[in-house]
Amino acid sequence: MKASELREKSIDELQTQLQELYKDQFNYRMQNTTGQLGQVHLIGNVKSDIARIKTIITEKQKSEG
Repeated sequence: MKASELREKSIDELQTQLQELYKDQFNYRMQNTTGQLGQVHLIGNVKSDIARIKTIITEKQKSEG
C-alpha cells in the first residue's frame, strides 16, 4: 500500500481501513502462534501499513485543524 494512494482518501475511509488492518494483524498473530501461518512476513507488512495510515491520519488532522 502506497502513501500516495492513502493520501487521496478521507479520514473516515482511512479509519475504516485501519480497523480492517487491526483485524488482519490479530488474525495473523493467532495463526502464527498456532503454527498455521506460512507467510510470516505478512505480520511485518501489516504493522508497517498500520503505522503508515496512522501517520497520514495525523497529517490530515493537523492540516485541517
